[in-house]
Amino acid sequence: MTAEHFDVIVVGAGPSGNAATYTLAKAGLKVLQLERGEYPGSKNVQGAILYSDALERIIPDFRDSAPLERHVIEQRLWMLDDSSYVGMHYRSDDFNEERPGRYTILRAQFDKWFSQQVRDAGATLLCETTVTELVRDEGGRVIGVGTDRDGGKLLADVVILAEGVNGLVGRSSGLRNELEPASVALAVKEMHFLPKETIDTRFTLKGNEGVVIEAMGTITEGMTGTAFIYTNQESVSVGIGCLVSDLADKGCSPYELLEAFKNHPSVKPLLAGSETKEYAAHLIPEGGYKAMPQLFGDGWIVVGDAGHFVNAVHREGSNLAMTTGRIAGETVAWLKEQAAPCSKVNLREYTRRLEESFVMKDMRKYKNMPSFLHRNLPLFDLYPRLLSQAAQTWFRVDGVDKRTKEKEILTSFRKGRSLSGLFGDAFKMARAWR
Repeated sequence: MTAEHFDVIVVGAGPSGNAATYTLAKAGLKVLQLERGEYPGSKNVQGAILYSDALERIIPDFRDSAPLERHVIEQRLWMLDDSSYVGMHYRSDDFNEERPGRYTILRAQFDKWFSQQVRDAGATLLCETTVTELVRDEGGRVIGVGTDRDGGKLLADVVILAEGVNGLVGRSSGLRNELEPASVALAVKEMHFLPKETIDTRFTLKGNEGVVIEAMGTITEGMTGTAFIYTNQESVSVGIGCLVSDLADKGCSPYELLEAFKNHPSVKPLLAGSETKEYAAHLIPEGGYKAMPQLFGDGWIVVGDAGHFVNAVHREGSNLAMTTGRIAGETVAWLKEQAAPCSKVNLREYTRRLEESFVMKDMRKYKNMPSFLHRNLPLFDLYPRLLSQAAQTWFRVDGVDKRTKEKEILTSFRKGRSLSGLFGDAFKMARAWR
C-alpha cells in the first residue's frame, strides 16, 4: 500500500506550526498537520502574551473572533529584594486604541481557535499522533515522517518541524544537538481566578484593559531567571522560570520559587482571595542566537521554539514563533509557484527572508546577552538589594541631610561591588546589549 503524499507536513500545532500550516493552506497547498496532544492547546493551560502585529500579518481580521482576554495598557518592570521592589512603570491611554498591539490570552483557548482557522483554510489536522522519525530517500533527503499510527509513514515534499523546544524528532534524526541545560529555562505557571471587578480594582483597570508585570531579583535566589504577572478577564497568570543548569546546581525546586514569589509582600495582596485551578511547567529556549540549530536542510525546515526563536531580553516568543512559521510557509509556497524542489539549496531562501525580518535582526543584536546574564549573578541578587537599600535611604525623612544620604548610598555600592566591579558590569552589559 502506497503512503499518502502531501505537499507539506507540519509537525506541531502551537503558534509556529499553526502559522505555517495556515499560510500554506491559504496558498492552496495540500498540507497535513500532526499534533501529539489530544487537541491543539491541550498541553497549554497557562496564560501568555499575544503580539498582534505577528498574527495580523497572517489573519488580518483575527480580532473579530479570537479569544482575547485583555489588551495591555501598562507595563511594569520590578527589581525585587526580600521585602520591596524598585520599579519602572509605563502606562498610556494611547494603548486604548482601535487595534491594540498586545493582548493577554489563555493558550488552551487561543490554540484551539487558531487550529480552527487552520482547518477552515483547508489543512488536514491529525491529533494524538506522535512523529517517531523523519523518512529519507536513498540520497538522505527528507521525504516524509514515520508515526506511531498503523501504516506509519506519511510522505511530503517538505517537512516543517514546529515541535517545540524539546525537538524530539529533530534530535533523534540528528538535525540538532541535545538541549544544553544552560540554554533552556524551566518555567512554572499558575492561574489564579478572581472576579473581574476585583482585578480591575487591584490593578486600576477598566473595561478590557490589562497590565503586565515582569520581575527579577532575589526571588530567583541568585539564579538567572524572571517572574511575571499577567491580568486576564477573570484570572491572573503568575509564573517564574530559571535556567535548568542553575536549578540543578542549586538543587532548587521551581515550585518553591513560585510559592515564594506569590508570598512576596508586593505580590501577595494582588492575589489575595484567589482560587488556584491550573498549574503547568514547560521549557523555554533561552540560549538565543548562539544556541540556534541548523534551520533548514534537504526537505526540512525548523520554526518557532524548535529553532530557539525566543528573545529572552524582551520576553518575546509567540511573535517570533508565528513570524518564523509564516515565513517558512511563504517560502515553501513560493518554491511551489516556481516549480522548484524543496532542496537544501532552494530552502536557503527561508533564512534569507528571516534575515530581512525583525526576527534575525533582534536575535543577532542580543546574541551576547545570554552569556552575560548567565555569568553576572549580582544582577539577580546583589544589585536588587543595593537598589532597594538606596531607595529606602533616600526616601526616608529622618533628620539626616541629603548630602550625607548620598554618601551613604555611594558607600554601600562601593562596599557591595567596588567601583571597578560596577563599571565593569556596566561596560559588559552595554557591550552585550549592542
